[in-house]
Amino acid sequence: MGYLRERMGKIVAIVIGLSLFAFIASEAIRSGGSFFRDDNNELGNVGGEKIAYDQFNKDVEQNSAQFKQQSGQNNLSPQIMNYVQENTWNQAVSRLIIKKEVEKLGLTVSPDETQAMTSGNNPSPQVVQAFTNPQTGKFDRANLLNAIQNIKQLKDDDPQKIRWADFVTQLIQAKQGEKYMALVTNGLYVNSLEAKDDYEAKNRLVNFKYASLDYASIPDSKVTLTDGDYSDYYNEHKGEFKNQQELRDIDYVTFNAAPSKDDSAAVKEQVSKLEPAFKASTNDSLFVQINSETKAPLLYQRKGKLAPKVDSIMFSAAPGTIYGPYLSNGGYSLVKLVDARISPDSVKARHILLDPNMEGGLPKALAKADSIKKIIQSGKKSFADMATMYSVDKGSAQKGGELGTFGRGAMIPAFDEPVFNGKKGEFKIVTTQYGVHLIEIEDQKGSSKVVKVAIVDKPLVASTKTQSAAYSKAQAFLISLTKDNFDDQATKAGLKKKAAENVNGTAASLPGLDNARDLVRWAYKADKGDLSDQVFTIGDQYVVAHLVQIKKKGILPLDAVKKQIEPAVRNQVKGKMLTEKFNAALNGSSTIDQVAQKAGSKVVPVQNIVFANPMIPGTAAEYKLVGTIFGSQVNKISKPVAGQQGVYVFTIDNFINPAPLTNAVREKQQIAQSILQRSEGQIFEALKDKDNVKDYRAKFL
Repeated sequence: MGYLRERMGKIVAIVIGLSLFAFIASEAIRSGGSFFRDDNNELGNVGGEKIAYDQFNKDVEQNSAQFKQQSGQNNLSPQIMNYVQENTWNQAVSRLIIKKEVEKLGLTVSPDETQAMTSGNNPSPQVVQAFTNPQTGKFDRANLLNAIQNIKQLKDDDPQKIRWADFVTQLIQAKQGEKYMALVTNGLYVNSLEAKDDYEAKNRLVNFKYASLDYASIPDSKVTLTDGDYSDYYNEHKGEFKNQQELRDIDYVTFNAAPSKDDSAAVKEQVSKLEPAFKASTNDSLFVQINSETKAPLLYQRKGKLAPKVDSIMFSAAPGTIYGPYLSNGGYSLVKLVDARISPDSVKARHILLDPNMEGGLPKALAKADSIKKIIQSGKKSFADMATMYSVDKGSAQKGGELGTFGRGAMIPAFDEPVFNGKKGEFKIVTTQYGVHLIEIEDQKGSSKVVKVAIVDKPLVASTKTQSAAYSKAQAFLISLTKDNFDDQATKAGLKKKAAENVNGTAASLPGLDNARDLVRWAYKADKGDLSDQVFTIGDQYVVAHLVQIKKKGILPLDAVKKQIEPAVRNQVKGKMLTEKFNAALNGSSTIDQVAQKAGSKVVPVQNIVFANPMIPGTAAEYKLVGTIFGSQVNKISKPVAGQQGVYVFTIDNFINPAPLTNAVREKQQIAQSILQRSEGQIFEALKDKDNVKDYRAKFL
């Protein structure tokens, strides 16, 4: 006991230390070492500098918002989102790579250059885009300068001021990147010898004859490929198998859970039952909101805007007419003609736009619009004067609020309806997503029939019975699998196996599967040969998958490309067999006609072939053949040349040299332009290799 009392402090310290170590070790094992490496937020790495997942997500959100604004789409498909994410990733990688190079070289952007990019006479295209009036399509400099002045007066922690500062920082970084690329590309040079070689490659002609033996002349069944054949081809072409990023090969089968005929009949019946109540309805807008899957507003529409069959019926029917149910856009619909009238083809209008946020709320903005209307109607102030004073739409305000002449559908519905349904000279106060508008209808031209229709739709979806039957088949198939019997079981079940090769870690879709992120994510966690640990639900398909191959970044091993190179290896072996046949024919022959006769071929004359375009009429591009021809002597029978389509023997009739190149300036300019177009991408790829870019997106996205 005395011994323990004397040493209790040390014993407790040791026990606590071991406990802490055990806790840390278990956390490290559980989280893949992230406790030590802090990699839970590391999406990628560029030369030792981390790309943070949270910042990447913010950038993706910003780029998605910009894409939505530019494209007019509210929802982005998985394919578009994948495109946005890929662009955002490339931006992040490029930013870090260029940043490192810029810092090493000391490249800067001066305050004067920054001012020129933001508010100078030639602002950045991004600034022009951000401050282009959507109604006129023209750059609004006054709005830009006004916005900058307002931002300067904001507090430093104001979100709007922070966003502007970030925007300017991005412009500066882009400018630094431009300077770096200019520094490198200005060093590109084309000399006179290169210009001469390029000129002759495009203009020197050759006339020759050839005899060929096609690879297809030997049946595949007559060729047995050995491991040595594969190794020989692989070693000769190893540089072609460099993987720029890790990839996966996936085999999978699908079980269709799309709506059946019974499902279609059930939905059609469901819509049919709504017809009596729809016909009797006195509030069609409310009926649509309650009963329709698509809550579309009821708008007047010109002829040709509805589905063709519906269009022809509605424009010749009486109000109250109902058509349907009919199958359209993946569902059944009922359409009712609510009203028909004669409406102007175009309207000329002007407006004053008020921002409710600046006026203290919507009620105050509406009251102010009404006050402005009364002042204009009293004659105390003109519409143009009031637009200049109060409208937040500065583009139209500078023109007295004028919006010009526009057709139905050119404006948003909340704006369109009152100006086309009103009368010339009327004032309208309407609220839209942009704010409160005081509108004056200046003129209306033309007249044509328009109809207002109410549409009730129900989507055609698979019933629980249909889905359960398909899922049960998929589950039974998955249970029957082992790592070695995927192909056999698929054949036994009468399923068509599908293959997705070279799938990258951020792929959003696979052939026939539009939203396959869960499946791809599984593939990047699985080992070669693994079967999917679940039945994946992708759209109206149930999917069972098999991970066939993992292709690591770098030079791929032979077993990873063996299937891919098999046709080329077979042709190489056939080439050796056909070469032996030609060599036998060459023995004792003095003309190409004799060679062709012995080999069972025929002589084909070819004229006016240039080195830069190695197309042989009637076959395909034969780079090796044409290259050999331009390095050979006239009137001499060649040795066999194994090309793309077969093995060739040729003899050259003559070369036709072009006129001497007297002025190489234009030729140099063309070559330099071609090099310049490729240079930025090649520079970027070279820097990526140098900085050893690591991509961990597969485990996050």
